[in-house]
Amino acid sequence: MITHPNRRTLLKLAGASAALAGFNLPLSAFAQEANELVIAYNVNLPSWDPTVGPSAVNPTIQGFYQSVFDMFIHQDPDLSFKPGLITEWGWNDDNSKIFMVVREGVKWHDGSDFSAEDVVWSLERAGKAETGNPIQFTWSKIGNFTIDGNRIEADVLEFDPTIFKWMSFLTGYVLPKAYYEEVGADGFEAKPIGTGPYMVESYERNAFVRLKANPDYWNGAPAFEAVTIKFVTDAASRVAEIESGNSDVTLEIPYEEYDRLTGGEFEGVAEPISDIAMIFLNDVEPMLDKNVRLAAHMAIDKQLLIDRLLSGYGVPISTLQTPEYIAYDSSFEVAYDEEGAKALLAESGFSPENPVRFKIQTTRGFKPKDYEMIQAIVGMWRRVGIEAEIEVYEIAQHFELRAADQLAPAAFYNWGNAVGDPTTSTGFAMFGPSPHSVWDGQDLMDRIIPLWGEADEEARIQGWKDVDRFIAEEGLVIPLIQYVQPIVYRPGLTVTAHASGALLPQLIGPA
Repeated sequence: MITHPNRRTLLKLAGASAALAGFNLPLSAFAQEANELVIAYNVNLPSWDPTVGPSAVNPTIQGFYQSVFDMFIHQDPDLSFKPGLITEWGWNDDNSKIFMVVREGVKWHDGSDFSAEDVVWSLERAGKAETGNPIQFTWSKIGNFTIDGNRIEADVLEFDPTIFKWMSFLTGYVLPKAYYEEVGADGFEAKPIGTGPYMVESYERNAFVRLKANPDYWNGAPAFEAVTIKFVTDAASRVAEIESGNSDVTLEIPYEEYDRLTGGEFEGVAEPISDIAMIFLNDVEPMLDKNVRLAAHMAIDKQLLIDRLLSGYGVPISTLQTPEYIAYDSSFEVAYDEEGAKALLAESGFSPENPVRFKIQTTRGFKPKDYEMIQAIVGMWRRVGIEAEIEVYEIAQHFELRAADQLAPAAFYNWGNAVGDPTTSTGFAMFGPSPHSVWDGQDLMDRIIPLWGEADEEARIQGWKDVDRFIAEEGLVIPLIQYVQPIVYRPGLTVTAHASGALLPQLIGPA
């Protein structure tokens, strides 16, 4: 089992969670050891298996996983692909096979040797439906693996041009074959091991995780010997964590607080990341009415949201692509048009005096001003003839409801696409059979299906641009903004932001 913290550790974690309230400890600042880092994170960690269940596709918790586990292929902070546990990879001439070369000399956290067998076992496990990998239908497209020393070959059962991109993305982690088979799923959850820069020392569900450095990490030992990550889901509490000195680093705080803190004694970095804010539209009433869908999009003044609520931090978007994604089309825009929205609603018999009514779900404090943004959007909608009731839910509930296709007619979410490919933004968010989508229209599926296996890259990207235009013209989803991620930290540190949005302790060091 993962060891539980002693009283000395608990003293350092005062204020981290209600789990520690019984000690009646003050919320004053605690001196940190010289080689220890404390991070106030904005989300809980629901599971230690990074390849199974809804949490595996939550972009926000990938920072936890990437601290402990390595991916098949590494991704630098600028999202460029680099050798990871796989040092070389590619297809043969006719795309009927792939090859991978496995890094040698790597150790698992228990001291055992990492090998090509671990890579093959992880890929085969990911491709089996019964394991519960939410990207199983991607991993199952390769099979019949063979190992020759540290070189792996496999048959391409169904061509997927993004298969190697997935090896740097959600669920693309290598797990230890022998150890997992010995301890089973429950044992692995109790004591996870990887090959990553940090090892799990202790874990208190809904409270914190404490990590210790892996001194033999193949990519160099991290700067801090110990890292404590507190799960602080309330934004105001994360601000208090920094100001009190109880935490050294935090993220995703209100932008006005970011400006205030970094204008004083604290340091910070705020850069665009691959995450976008969007509103899923479920194909249930009243969203079956195209006029309602289009009016809901046109009535939102996205730049006003950025200026008034996000202190100017953010980029308005019209499709599920950001300027950094390879299928971004700068020629297309869904413009703010309040009068046009009113006219569309009037065609369907709705008006401010006789509004269309539906529920919209949102998180509160998960991303900066998420709830306030939805409040503002509901106000904009009210002016044109839409009356929306707000329901607050936790991010974990969103994943559960989305997988079960039970989201409300409208549901706010942040979508991460760290590899910048249209399949991992528009594709998975909008393809009906995907567990990540709630729009099931056959006409959209028919446009997407041929693109999954399109081998001509230019035709593939143009195809996705055409799909994005169709989605926007039909009003099947409401893209809002590309996020700028605020990170605040105490003086004496240097923090390298990762464009995926993952706050990685291995990218934090002394100034």
